[in-house]
Parts: sequence; C-alpha cells; structure tokens
Amino acid sequence: MSLRLFWATLQLMTRIPLPASWTQGLAMDNYQRGIIGFPLIGLIVGAIGGAVFTLLAPWCGGPLAALGYVLALALVTGAFHLDGLADTCDGVFSARTREKMLEIMRDSRLGTNGGLALIFIVVAKVLVISELALRGVPMLATLAAAGVACRSLVVLMMYRQPYAREGNGLGNLYIGKISGGQTLFTLVLGAALVALLGHGQGLFALGYALIAVLLLRAYLRRRLGGQTGDTLGAAIEIAELIFLLALL
Repeated sequence: MSLRLFWATLQLMTRIPLPASWTQGLAMDNYQRGIIGFPLIGLIVGAIGGAVFTLLAPWCGGPLAALGYVLALALVTGAFHLDGLADTCDGVFSARTREKMLEIMRDSRLGTNGGLALIFIVVAKVLVISELALRGVPMLATLAAAGVACRSLVVLMMYRQPYAREGNGLGNLYIGKISGGQTLFTLVLGAALVALLGHGQGLFALGYALIAVLLLRAYLRRRLGGQTGDTLGAAIEIAELIFLLALL
C-alpha cells in the first residue's frame, strides 16, 4: 500500500486535516486496497482517544475522562460510526420490509431506535472504561488496542458480502471487493498490534469481538440482504464495546 493511499484512507475514515497534495490523483477504485491500513488508522484514532482520557483522568476522574474519550472519538471521526449505528438500528428494528428498512437507514432524521442505540453505546462505553481504569488497566494502550481491534474486524463485514443497496455509496468502495488475502493480512496485522498493546488478554478480547462481528454480519445479511456503509459503522461501534467488555 502506498503512502498516498494510506493518507487517503485516513482522510476517508477520520476528520484529521491533511494537505490536499498528500491525496491528490488517487482514483476511488483504488480505495479498497487501503483496507490493510485500517488497523493503523485504528491505532491513530484509539491513541488520540486514549491520550485524551489519560490527560483528563487525574483532573476530573474516570467517568468524565471516559466521556471525554467518547467525545474525542466522535470529533476525530466526525461521529461517522455512531451515525451508522443509529441509522442501522432505526432501520433494522423498524419491523418493516427490507426495502423500507434500507429507505429508513438512508433518512438523515434520527428515530427512536437510533436515539436509544446512541444513548446505550455512549453510557456503556463510559461505564466500562471507568471500571477498567478503576482496576488499574493501562488505559492509553488499552484504548489504542480497542481502536485497532474494531477497525481490523470490520473487514469481516466486507469480505464476500453483497452491497445491500442499489447504486453507490461509501460502503460500496469496500463491501464485496476485499480479497481473502487482504482480509487475512488486515486481521493478522490487527491481532499483532493488539498483542503488542494488550498482551494475551487483548487477544482474548479480540476473539470475543470477532465472534460478535460474525454474528452481526450473519444477522444483518439475513435482514437486509447484505451490508451498507451504515452497518460497517455499527460493526465498528459494537466491536469496540465488546472488546472493552471482554477486558473486565
């Protein structure tokens, strides 16, 4: 993967400002090759969030520092994944036909199910991160590992999965276009980084998060007929929470 492709993928996945010259001249068709950089992007995002928590914790305590971590990730990513989680829950839990669910997911308005999902994920992360800090877990490394884990595992939502919508979307850059080699490399790189950051317990947590993503993939494929950009965001949020829960 070229450095230009890595910067372009980082720009796609985050709101980190980069010089325009770093990503110029890259065709959209090439973005799927950037999937192998997802673990490194997760490392960057998780380290930023972990640094915010580490700086805030001595000053305002664990719960507020954990809230700062959640807010920092939302700012760094443009709340991209949280939006996907909310849209997915609005659609999937609407008890409508597949076509109507996809239509609801495309609607920019926030529904009850999406609102509840956002409340749940934010509160759950704050509680879990606060508890981990109370137990003396090294938080900078742990939160960086969480960022790596969830963005590595999202490749499973892309590999050999149909795109659920007609037409194009950001998810269509990756869904169904990732090879087995790319999938394996992404997972191995992610596991290696998690092992370096979290040792054996990190790999244990990664295994639980992997199972959760596979179950989510099967459920959403049955309900929606495939995956969308929204379901990728939902998978990242859920995998991060499961990873952290498994460390308790």
